[in-house]
Amino acid sequence: MPVTRKIRVLIVDDSAIVRQTLSALLSSDPEIEVTGTAADPFVAAERMSDEIPDVITLDIEMPRMDGLTFLRKIMTQHPIPVVICSSLADEGAQSTLKALEYGAVEIITKPRLGTRQFLEEARTTICEAVKAAARARLGAIHPERVIQPKLTADAILPPATHAMAETTEKVIAVGASTGGTEALRSLLEPLPADAPGIVIVQHMPELFTRAFANRLNGLCAITVKEAESNDTVLRGHALIAPGNHHMLLRRSGARYFVEIKEGPLVCRHRPSVDVLFRSAARYAGPNAVGVILTGMGDDGARGMLEMKDAGAFNIAQDEATSVVFGMPKEAIKLNGVHKVMALSDIPSLILAHGR
Repeated sequence: MPVTRKIRVLIVDDSAIVRQTLSALLSSDPEIEVTGTAADPFVAAERMSDEIPDVITLDIEMPRMDGLTFLRKIMTQHPIPVVICSSLADEGAQSTLKALEYGAVEIITKPRLGTRQFLEEARTTICEAVKAAARARLGAIHPERVIQPKLTADAILPPATHAMAETTEKVIAVGASTGGTEALRSLLEPLPADAPGIVIVQHMPELFTRAFANRLNGLCAITVKEAESNDTVLRGHALIAPGNHHMLLRRSGARYFVEIKEGPLVCRHRPSVDVLFRSAARYAGPNAVGVILTGMGDDGARGMLEMKDAGAFNIAQDEATSVVFGMPKEAIKLNGVHKVMALSDIPSLILAHGR
């Protein structure tokens, strides 16, 4: 039986403790080999002249050259999958999201000393991110978009909705992972302000989901926000599950709302797409439309099948437009999908089934 070559990883971080901790966590996985570490991009460039890694983990804030500048150089000169390893801080979230626009494929938070359970969850998350990055299809860098303030009456007046009066209101449930931040941007930007209510799970660390939602809110006609417990699912609104928390769809009479919960990792993730999809199957049934986008692994596949069995209409992103064709492929294999299509075609189908 042939031996599969390990994923070679270069760790770039100015903290010796972080480099040591990341090395230990990654090296504990038999599929991963840490081939080197570097305290800054200049040292990393020297390491890369000797051996090109399969994946780079990269800090944003470093001396001599910041991570964003180094990332842009990598992506224009010799594209390599990059996982951003960032501090868990609000002020760093915008720079980290910019890194995703520049071509990074994943975000992880820097491991820190903690309980055994915390370190084990960190190991799972970090190793999964590196494996996903190694399989990622690197695409063109998206142009930067200037966020314009929404100076309309919507800032004061809630949008008109019939959600409370009708029990046939559609709910769009979306799941995404590796490559999902840009995929979600492509999915949500074309939607009109009266699009059906949307609930989203994107695998992303805590705090970054708020910055991500705020950025999408400035780019889209619909309103996008990080979800809070008891938020109502309304037309023209998208709710994104907060990092490190599961999100469930609930229903009270004619009103759909979300519940935010703690709990263990499900399908190696928190938030988990399966948790959202299974709740959509239970509480929305035929009123739901399921969408599974780019991502590694099988999170969401079983939940999508439950949605289909409950009468929902399900869509999967195709392989050609996926950064990683893992999650859609698994949902298709389970026969939980009605349509497989290019990302650019999904918004119009959502609207057709959301009427």
